Amino acid sequence: MSGLLGATEIREIANRIGVNPTKKLGQNFVVDANTCRRIVKSADVAESDIALEIGPGLGSLTLALLEASSFVIAIEIDPRLAKELPATAERHGFEPANLKVITADAMNLEALDPAPTVLVANLPYNVSVPVLLRAFEKLPTLRTGVVMVQSEVADRLVAKPGTKSYGSPSVKASWWGTLTSAGSVSRSIFWPIPNVDSSLVRFDRHEVPGDEALRLKTFALIDRAFAQRRKMLRGALSEYLGASASAIIESAGVDPTARGEALLLADFIKIAQAQ
Repeated sequence: MSGLLGATEIREIANRIGVNPTKKLGQNFVVDANTCRRIVKSADVAESDIALEIGPGLGSLTLALLEASSFVIAIEIDPRLAKELPATAERHGFEPANLKVITADAMNLEALDPAPTVLVANLPYNVSVPVLLRAFEKLPTLRTGVVMVQSEVADRLVAKPGTKSYGSPSVKASWWGTLTSAGSVSRSIFWPIPNVDSSLVRFDRHEVPGDEALRLKTFALIDRAFAQRRKMLRGALSEYLGASASAIIESAGVDPTARGEALLLADFIKIAQAQ
């Protein structure tokens, strides 16, 4: 088993290439090898997998993925980090041919070659939900994955109807798969140590419930229902559905006096189909 990055080497690399972790880019680097291997194991990464990592940073998780999978695609927005990553992997005994580094903003993620089968990432809290949803949308070959996000975001992603954390991210993510909690991680595994807690969320893809046109109509309803959480559906959706909002909602078999946080994805789909 190849050695992974430790805290001392991580600081040395950062210092050498002139990287000061910034809050703007959500740069809190994982410095604990055991945690990296735990995350990779939680995602059930196999040797046959093509792994996608978003925001590899200095390479802690990248090396753990290279240990477990046949190929790793790493998307890094910071060109200094992207340039250094292949050298770090080679220094630790991994084949450069098994790593593809793309310098890009994951918010603009499109189809990748080769097509990834598993996603493992430490996502910055300010963009974690849109980046995750874009990955689900643009990369249908992803069968599973584990992401590390701020605990508050994790709660929203795995929340069930009727709970305080349930909202637009919870419903939208369920279009593509089932999201479940995969445990928490200590603040001490990061450098610098963040002032928020982090948790792991696992994703398992299932068949989507409709085509792209239906998804867009359904997501438009979800956005409006949760933009005004306290409003009943007939009020929250009235501007979008028009004067017949109540009738449309009723015809879908949904109570127009219910609120968005009480509905499952299937309920929003029924309303979209009733339009």
